[in-house]
Amino acid sequence: MTTSRGSQIRPITAHHANQLYQHGTLALLVPGLLEGTTTIGELLTHGDTGIGTGEGLDGELIILDGVAYKVGSSGVAERVPDDFTMPFANVHHAAFQYQCARSDIGLEELNRRIVEANGRANTFFSVIVRGTFSFMKTRAVIKQQAPYPTLVEVADRQAMFLRHDVKGTMLGYFSPLMFHGAAVAGFHEHFLSDDRTFGGHVLDAVLDHGEIYSQVFDTLVQHLPVDDPQYRAHDFSNDPIAEAITSAEGDTK
Repeated sequence: MTTSRGSQIRPITAHHANQLYQHGTLALLVPGLLEGTTTIGELLTHGDTGIGTGEGLDGELIILDGVAYKVGSSGVAERVPDDFTMPFANVHHAAFQYQCARSDIGLEELNRRIVEANGRANTFFSVIVRGTFSFMKTRAVIKQQAPYPTLVEVADRQAMFLRHDVKGTMLGYFSPLMFHGAAVAGFHEHFLSDDRTFGGHVLDAVLDHGEIYSQVFDTLVQHLPVDDPQYRAHDFSNDPIAEAITSAEGDTK
C-alpha cells in the first residue's frame, strides 16, 4: 500500500480533459425512456473513455482507449459499432494521474478511501483501477423491448456474474450528492477483464492488488435528448427519481 496522492490531483485543461460529457440523465431512465438518442460514433467525438448503456438497457458499456465494449446477459464483452445507440452515457478524454496502490481491500472501503484521499465529495471525478481482483461481482440488465418498463421493474430482470482472481480494469465515475438524479450520487463503476471475456456493472469486488488513477473534472457538459418527443413530453413530477435510481443502481445481493 502506498500513500495516496489524491489531494494533489488537479483538473487538466489540455484537450478538454477537465470536462465530463454526459448524454441523457439517469432520471430519464426511471419512467422507461430507454430509446437510443445518441450513437457511439457521436459519443466518441467527446472522449475516449466512459460508461453507459444501450437502447432498451442493452448491456453495460465500457469505453477504454476509444474502443466501446458491451457486456450483455451472457456476461461476455463484445465490441459495438459506431451506430450503436444509447439513452445514457458518460465520456471524457482520459488524462488519469497516479493516485496510489492498494491491496486486499473491498470495494466499499476502497471507494471510501479514494473520496477521503481526494477530499472531493462535491466534485465530479473518474477513477480507473487496474489490477487483479480476488472477487468480482457484476450484473447486466437483460435488453428490454418497447413499450419499455420502468427502471425499477427492469432491475428485477438482470443477469449476475461472479469471477475470482480476474485481471482487468474497473472504470468509475463519482458524482456529488447534489447531482443525484442527473447521475447516481457516489460511484458508478463498470468492469472489463483484460481478456475481454467478462465484465459488467460492478456490484461488489475485492481488489487483491492494483493501482488507482484519478481524473478530476471542473466542468460538466450535460447533453439532453431534446429531439426525442417522448422525452420532451414526459412529466417527471410524479416519478420517484431518487428512490428508483438508488434501488436500481445498488447491489441486490
